[in-house]
Amino acid sequence: MLERLITSLQNIFKIPELRSRVFFTLAMLAVYRIGAHIPTPGINNEELFNFLQQQGGALLGFLDIFSGGALSRLTIFALGIMPYISASIILQLLTVVVPHLSKLAKEGERGRKTIIQYTRYGTIGIALIQGFGISLGLEGMQQGAFVLEPGWPFRFMTVITLTAGTAFLMWLGEQITERGVGNGISLIIFAGIVARLPSAVVQTFDLYQVGQISLPFLIILVVVMLGVMTAIVFLESGRRKVAVQYAKRVVGRRVYGGQSTHIPLKINTAGVIPPIFASSIIAFPATITGFIQVPWVQSIGAQLAPGSVLYTLMYVSMIVFFCFFYTAVVLNPVDMADNMKKYGGFIPGIRPGQKTADYIYRVLTRITFAGAIYLAIVCVIPELLIYKLNMPFYFGGTSLLIVIGVGLDTAQQIESHMLMRNYEGFLSKGRLKGRSG
Repeated sequence: MLERLITSLQNIFKIPELRSRVFFTLAMLAVYRIGAHIPTPGINNEELFNFLQQQGGALLGFLDIFSGGALSRLTIFALGIMPYISASIILQLLTVVVPHLSKLAKEGERGRKTIIQYTRYGTIGIALIQGFGISLGLEGMQQGAFVLEPGWPFRFMTVITLTAGTAFLMWLGEQITERGVGNGISLIIFAGIVARLPSAVVQTFDLYQVGQISLPFLIILVVVMLGVMTAIVFLESGRRKVAVQYAKRVVGRRVYGGQSTHIPLKINTAGVIPPIFASSIIAFPATITGFIQVPWVQSIGAQLAPGSVLYTLMYVSMIVFFCFFYTAVVLNPVDMADNMKKYGGFIPGIRPGQKTADYIYRVLTRITFAGAIYLAIVCVIPELLIYKLNMPFYFGGTSLLIVIGVGLDTAQQIESHMLMRNYEGFLSKGRLKGRSG
C-alpha cells in the first residue's frame, strides 16, 4: 500500500500541467501563511496576543481556527475568508427570493460571473464593517492599552488593512480555484486549520505533563478523534442509488438506450458548507460583542461561545437549515425528472414527469435529513466533549470535517487529472470518492 502511494505521488509530478497546478497551489498557500504573521500597524501585538489568549475564551479559540491563528495575533489576515463566506450566504439566500438574482443564476456562465462580482462587493462591505468594529473595540479594551495612537487615523488604517487582507485572500482563493488544484476558499481554511495542528498537539502534551489532563482523558480524546474521522470518511462516500431505466430509441439506423443505470444521491450533498456557513453567521455578532466592553453585551457574547446552550442550539439549527438549503440549490428534482423524460429514462415503477420529480424529492429529503443529523453530531458532540475536558478546539468535529472533506475533494481532482492521462490514481480499484464525486 505504501509503495503504491509513493508511486502515485511520483506520477503526479510526471504530468507537466498537474505538476504546475500543485506547485502553484502550494506557493499560494505559502503566501497565505506568510501574510498570517504580518501584524496590523499601530497595535501592541504581543500584549494583545497574551491578553486574548488569557481572556478570549472558547469563542476566540473556535474562531481562530478559521483564520489560522491570524485573529489572535491580529495580523493583516485577521478577518480571514469569513467575510467572503458571509457574502456568499447572503447572495445565495437572496437568489431564492429576488427575481433578478434568480434570473441571473439561470443565465449560465454570464450570470454566474455577475453573481460572483456581487459577492465580491458584499465581501468588501462586510469586511469594512467588521474592521471598523474591531478598531473601536481595540480602543476600548483595557483603556486603549493595546493601541499605540488611538483616534481616527488608527481606525482608518485598521479598517483599510483588514479589508485589504480579506480582499487579497478572496483573490488568492479564486486564483487557486482557477489555476491550482481544489477549491481555493476551502483550501485556505484547510491550510489555517492544519497549520495550527502541530501547536495544538504540543499544547495538549504540555497539559498532560503538568497534570491538567489525565491519561484516561487523553485516550478518550484520541478515541473520539479516530471515531469521528472514520465516520466522516465512511459517510462522506455514502450514496443512495436511484435506479434508472432507459427505453430503446431508434434514430436513423442506430438504436440508442435500453441500458440500466442509477442516480447517485449523496447522503451529505452539502459537504462542509453547512458548518462553515453556520460558524460564519454566529461568528459575526460574537466577534463584535467580544470587542465591546459593556457588561450586557459581554453576556450576549458569552452565550454565543462554543459549549453554551444557545450556541449549540443555533449551531445545530443552522447546520440542518443549510443542509436542506444548499441541497435544494445544487439539486433540482424537477430538472432531473425533465432531463430523464427528455432522453427516454424512467425510474422503474414510477411514472415519468411530475411523479418522478416527487419521488426524487422524497428520497432527497430523507437522505438530506440523515446527512444533516450526521453533520450535527460530528460537529457538535466532539466539541462539547472537548469543551468539558478543556481541550484545544483544533480537535473538534468541525475542524476534522473540514480537513477530511477538503482533503478528499482535492485528492479527487488530482485523481481525475491522473486518470485522464492514463496514470493510475491513489486506489487500485475504482475512483477515489470525494464529496463532489
